[in-house]
Amino acid sequence: MPADTLYITDAIAIAGWELTESFVLASGPGGQNVNKVATAVELRFDLMNSPSLPDRVKANARRIFGRRLTKDGVVVILAETYRSQDRNREDARERLKDLILEANKPPPPPRKKTRPTKGSVERRLKAKAGRSEVKKGRGKIDSD
Repeated sequence: MPADTLYITDAIAIAGWELTESFVLASGPGGQNVNKVATAVELRFDLMNSPSLPDRVKANARRIFGRRLTKDGVVVILAETYRSQDRNREDARERLKDLILEANKPPPPPRKKTRPTKGSVERRLKAKAGRSEVKKGRGKIDSD
């Protein structure tokens, strides 16, 4: 059963066939339910070979996804926070969406070079001279 389409933005949508979900036993609280029902979700998405994402997003993804990205370019997200399979599935899809949105952000504007004002340079030098005088006063006194 293919997953539903995951809509990231108006321009980006990941088709359900690109997402692979497998359900595994979760750790943590839940009583006997933990031992019986596979509630944790492992979501896999082949990011680098996906036709749904622009090249700019794929380039930014390596930096943003970190350890969640395998050497083959597959994103692996494990969601086991909740005790129900449906909520973990939603959580995994939401986390993937957030990561792709982060990779989709435009680059920051280039930094404009600035110079310190004349007044700030003078204040800095005056403060340095003042500190120098204080430290000179801490030295040994010459007995003439």
